[in-house]
Amino acid sequence: MRLRAMNDTAHTPPPRAIEAQGLARSFGGRRALAGVDLGVGHGECLTVFGPNGAGKTTLIKLLATLCRPSAGRAWVDGMDIRSQSVEVRRRLGVVTHSTYLYNELTVSENLRFYGRMYRIPDMEQRIREVVSQVRLESRIHDRVGTLSHGMQKRVSIARAVLHNPSILLLDEPESGLDLHAALMMRDILDTMNSGDRTVVMTTHNMERGLAIADHVAILHRGRIVYHAPKREIEVSGFQGIYSQHTS
Repeated sequence: MRLRAMNDTAHTPPPRAIEAQGLARSFGGRRALAGVDLGVGHGECLTVFGPNGAGKTTLIKLLATLCRPSAGRAWVDGMDIRSQSVEVRRRLGVVTHSTYLYNELTVSENLRFYGRMYRIPDMEQRIREVVSQVRLESRIHDRVGTLSHGMQKRVSIARAVLHNPSILLLDEPESGLDLHAALMMRDILDTMNSGDRTVVMTTHNMERGLAIADHVAILHRGRIVYHAPKREIEVSGFQGIYSQHTS
């Protein structure tokens, strides 16, 4: 993976899992992203660190086609996020602060609803598989609204991987969880991060973010201010690097 300055007028997306060129987003008079360039290769994990308000959630939402960029371009699996948003979504699994689940439906009913959208073959078997992965077999027939926040997060992860996407976008997946739930979430994410799946994760948790990363980036005031392969940095000194670039 490389993160580099690119020509915003280029129209041929390079063959990477994710590519962004000058990606920007404004909300009213406030610029949340101010021209992000990045590239993530297939099967790689990029962890994006940054303080609150840095633009991490906006970056994930743009790549997930949940909102449209004010400027710049981005491709997911070679497809433009503006003109091919439907195709992009079919290749993505997304976990954000909002679970996008229906509280009045059971776990299995929620997964079945999304499974029909993706036309998943052998859907009942696949639902059982992902529910087992997130360790909710005993709650599969319970309404989502009766589950704890941590359990709802697990259901959202099950939904995100239900169609076996090649790319996962995770926006602070451990936020708001107690210690026990966070430890379980880490085990689940380790399982989800196996194989050739590409992962982009934002987090405040340096220990966890560095543990699973192939590459790291720091986002500050809407810009990528630092990027490097993890092998090129001293993990024990990363807190200093972070402070240096966000002070």
